[in-house]
Amino acid sequence: MKRLDTHSQNFLRSPRLVHELVGHTTIKKSDTVLEIGAGSGVITSVLAKRVKHVIAYEYDKRMINKLRDNMSRFDNVTLVQGDFLTADLPAMPYKVFANIPFHLSSPIIKKLTESNHRPQAIYFIVQKQFAHKFLIDKPGFTGMLGAQVAPLYVARIRQKLQKTDFWPKPAVDTVLLELKLRDEQLLPEEKMATYRNFVATCYSDPRQYSKAGGGNKKPSELKTDEWLELFTRQK
Repeated sequence: MKRLDTHSQNFLRSPRLVHELVGHTTIKKSDTVLEIGAGSGVITSVLAKRVKHVIAYEYDKRMINKLRDNMSRFDNVTLVQGDFLTADLPAMPYKVFANIPFHLSSPIIKKLTESNHRPQAIYFIVQKQFAHKFLIDKPGFTGMLGAQVAPLYVARIRQKLQKTDFWPKPAVDTVLLELKLRDEQLLPEEKMATYRNFVATCYSDPRQYSKAGGGNKKPSELKTDEWLELFTRQK
């Protein structure tokens, strides 16, 4: 099936690789797992054999019929045709594993992490450069979204992938990014929206960041504890 460039579709070639990647996660037999951008079902079929329930979302109308055919042998797979960004999230505990469209990485993560029904863990195949922006407590520079989710999730790169793992080959390096829900979040839930807005303001307005007491460091250089200290000092 022809690739849609506008959907940033780079499909994994090998079910064996998917098995290996899932093995680097906390996903268990008893889990409900969401998949976003299921395509023809390479990842879906692997998950179906390893977990209790798979909810697979596919936007492309051309793909959904093939996906239904390929998944017809599984009774623990629910297929949803439509835009994940407008879908309701499960009320029960769940995890996410997906090879998402690269250009939708930020809005998908925002939807999941800002929801009242957040996943216990997120595993996304994403651009390496994008993933590194979540490693807030490692050397390097953090993106705004990485700072916003830090009180809730711990980020880690679980596996590097090769360009030959995909069809067609992506033009960028890719990794499996893990966002794992903290045992205890670092800010009360009622303060999270205010905190996210505070981080966004600091990134977008240097004067407000300086007024907040950012000092000589850029927002992208702050670690989790520094963001929390900066935020809690605000009136």
